[in-house]
Amino acid sequence: MEERRNTLGPLSIRRAEEKDIAGLQHLLEQVNRVHHEGRPDLFRLTTKYSEDDLKALLRQEHFPVFVALDDSGRILGHAFCQIIEHKGERLLEDIKTLYIDDICVDEMARRKSVGKRLYETVLAYAREIGCYNVTLNVWECNPGACAFYRSLGMKTQKYGMETIL
Repeated sequence: MEERRNTLGPLSIRRAEEKDIAGLQHLLEQVNRVHHEGRPDLFRLTTKYSEDDLKALLRQEHFPVFVALDDSGRILGHAFCQIIEHKGERLLEDIKTLYIDDICVDEMARRKSVGKRLYETVLAYAREIGCYNVTLNVWECNPGACAFYRSLGMKTQKYGMETIL
């Protein structure tokens, strides 16, 4: 078995564009497969977004999507984000949050700092636009992702719990 290096060659991270849709879909399939295998009772084997959904999403300013590319232009990872603002609410303080809706590194590029670099880019962007925090949800059936986010310094904010009937 070929040993993976800890880092890749040159890596660039930028906002996603329509030309990236095929690469985004490839990664979305990988994310969905993990969720489907972990919770087939909840997740169908498909992708979260269609090509048309992605075209529309990429045009929306409050849904920034970042891609990590190798020096040949191949997409190695993505981070789908959403800007959420609470203002003038009775219960919650006025805050702006950058929610990471989906983050994925291609299975062939994992453990090479791609995810860390994507996360650092998301943090820098969140600071730049005046966010109070960065949040995300992670499924219990994905312990590798839980460990990765903890290694980045993220802390548990809340738990989602269920009873299956």
